[in-house]
Parts: sequence; C-alpha cells; structure tokens
Amino acid sequence: MNFHLTGHPIGWIALALFVLAYAAVVAEERIHIAKSKPVLLAAALIWGMLAWRVGETPDGTSPVRAVFESMFLDYSELFFFLVVAMTYVTAMGERGVFEALRARITRRHFSYRQLFWITGTLAFFLSPMLDNLTTALVMSAVILALGAGNARFITLAMINLVVAANAGGAWSAFGDITTLMVWQAHKAQFLDFFALLVPSLVNWLVPALAMNFAVPRGKPEAAAGEARIKYGGIGVMLSFALTITITVIGKQWLDMPTAYGMLTGLALLNIVASRIDRRLRHYALADSQHAPEEKGYSIFKIIANAEWDTLLFFYGVFACVGGLAAVGYLELASRLLYGELGYTLANTGMGLLSAVIDNIPIMFAVLKMNPPMDLGQWLLITLTAGVGGSLLSVGSAAGVALMGVSRGAYTFRSHLKWTWAIALGFVASVAVHLLFDAMHLFGVS
Repeated sequence: MNFHLTGHPIGWIALALFVLAYAAVVAEERIHIAKSKPVLLAAALIWGMLAWRVGETPDGTSPVRAVFESMFLDYSELFFFLVVAMTYVTAMGERGVFEALRARITRRHFSYRQLFWITGTLAFFLSPMLDNLTTALVMSAVILALGAGNARFITLAMINLVVAANAGGAWSAFGDITTLMVWQAHKAQFLDFFALLVPSLVNWLVPALAMNFAVPRGKPEAAAGEARIKYGGIGVMLSFALTITITVIGKQWLDMPTAYGMLTGLALLNIVASRIDRRLRHYALADSQHAPEEKGYSIFKIIANAEWDTLLFFYGVFACVGGLAAVGYLELASRLLYGELGYTLANTGMGLLSAVIDNIPIMFAVLKMNPPMDLGQWLLITLTAGVGGSLLSVGSAAGVALMGVSRGAYTFRSHLKWTWAIALGFVASVAVHLLFDAMHLFGVS
C-alpha cells in the first residue's frame, strides 16, 4: 500500500533516517557500532511515524499495521531459512568438514597459479550450496596458509575469491540472499536460476584470466598437518543435502514456503546431533581421560552462536525499505527507472549500484516496485545484483570479510586496481545473458 507521503515532512524524515542509518552501516568499523543497530532504530522510527501520521480508519483498524504485518511475514520466511542454513554451516564447521577440505588442499604441492584457479573454482561451485561469505572465509584459510610470505599471490587470490564466490551465488536459489528473495517472491522457479550458470561463469572467468598473468610463478612450501572430519560430520552433510531436496520439493511441487523445508531439515539435524551427543557421552563415561567434547553436543548451542547481528541487520533493511515503499518512494523510483530507462538499463544500473549499496536492500526495493518484467529481466536483476558487488571490495559481505582476515594483503586499493577487469566481466556476463534470453525468445536452442 502507498500512503503518498513523499511530499510530506514525514516522508523526508523517513528517507533521511534510512540514509543516515546506512551511512552508519558503511562506517561500522570506524564507529564500532554493530551494523544491525542503526537500521533497527531507523526502522522503528519510520514505522512509528507512519502509524502516527496515518492513524486508524473509521472502523478502528490500522492500515499501517496491515502493511507492516505483510512486510514482517516476508522477512519471517527469510529469517527461518537463514537460521537453519547458518546452523548447518556452523555445524559442518564444528565437525571439521571445512578444515578437512583446507588440509587436503594445503598438503599438496600446487603452484601459485594452480592454487589461484583451484580456490576460485571451488569458491564458484561451493557458493551455490553454502553462501558467498562462508565460502570466501573457508577458501581464504587455504590462501593464507600457503601464500604466507607472498603478498602478491594473496592479493590476487583474494580478489579472485571474492569475484568467484559472488558469481557462484548468482546461479542458484540458495546461493545468495537476493536469489532466495526472487525465488520466494515467485519471480523465478528453482530450475530457472540455472540459466544464469554460463553468464555467472563468464563474470568470473574474464577477470580471472586477466589476473592469471599477474600471479607469481613458483610453488609455496607444502603445509604439514592432518585434519579429519569428526564423528557425525558426514551425517550433517547428508542431512543438509536432504534438507535442500525437501525445500525444493516443498516449494516447487507442494507450493509450501521455503521455511517449511528448512525447518524440516532442522529436525533432521537434531536427530544427527542426538547421535553425536550419545557417542560423545559414551566416550566421556568410558574414559575420564578422554578429553574431546565430554560436555556433550547440542544443536541449540550452535543456533545460539549464529550471526544474529546479520539476521537483525536483514530485518532492519527489510523494515526500512518496506517503510519507504509505504511512504511512496519506491513507486516514484519505479516510474523514473523502469518507466524512463527501460528494464535492461534499469536492471543493469541497479546492479552497478550494488557495488556501493548492499544488494539486499536493492533487490528488496525492486521486488517492492514489482515492475511488470518477464523472466529474462528478473534473472537479469538477479545476476547484476549478485555480481555487481564484486566491483569494489566493500560491495559484498565476502569482500568486507576478507579485508578483515587478510592482514593488510587485500585492501580497498588493491581490489580497485583490478576493477577494470571485473567491470569487463560484469559487462560480458550481462551481454551473454541478454544473448541467451534473445535466443530463447526466438526459439533458438
């Protein structure tokens, strides 16, 4: 619902609050305030002002409440999906799945260029199943372990990692928050996202090929050490695969929300966790000298360690953008962008904007605008919003995280030096998608 308040002081204040909140999010590391706090406060103020200004209808109902509840329902479905997904990722990490992967790669005597391509390829194909942030952090451990003493390799491998993780997340309904939002909004079916595989691959390969020639020659020293998957780790992985299957079947064939499948998967994870806990308690009783994990194992402890700041940040963004939509700004933006520029230019421009503004509010804004686009254009905005953040190191969660763990080897400036190559990949991926979409429209197989 649009309350047409864009010309009212309430509308101006709401827009100013969102801008100030997002500025605080960007400056999170400098002002030392968690990113969820400013957007939560801005959301509360925006909706409070709206409720006060609009008031109640003659029959005693609140139209603002109805709009808020609709927005909150959209977020709730995303929230439960993310909680379960984060729990699975944390559980696999705790069982040593990712550490075993890292150890297997690091103990082989690969060259720097081979590692450059191995880490990029793994990131591209892991991101659709996990998420770009987790994938980037897992593979960055490999890069830092083997690249110690070679800052040039670390820099290039980190840039490659960010681009590959973001591109990999764009061609799967599970790969990124934005693809999940498009899927949940029924703008594309689960299998439709696979049409973005080739454009996403092009988006990564173009800058990777350019950077390949700058990767130093030679081989790092092989890293020593073993790492094995702990008991129950395989079971967690299998239950995660089954959870994804149930979620897809539930959404595509039973018309159930994605939260249904994921929460079913949480039940499966609890069963696996119970077996792990029983095994650990058995060892603790059998041998008091056996130190590992004698306190037991509970999936609820893992849920408690989820990234709650990120989950609350998503709510704040949803609520702020939903409030601006209720004010009327998104309808105005939709007329200016999609009415004047056309769908292709508007969707490409929104993708470029995601290099500066997080892709989540951008995608939520587009979904709220709800322009009458066909599947090809909805996939285009999914692609551009997913990969546009790779243009700058601050444009995606993966880039921001790697700047923190790289100990100065990967910075905003070092990434900026290769923005030209990443931009070429962005343009090439858009062109490939538009070509494929045109071939589909004309019935060319």
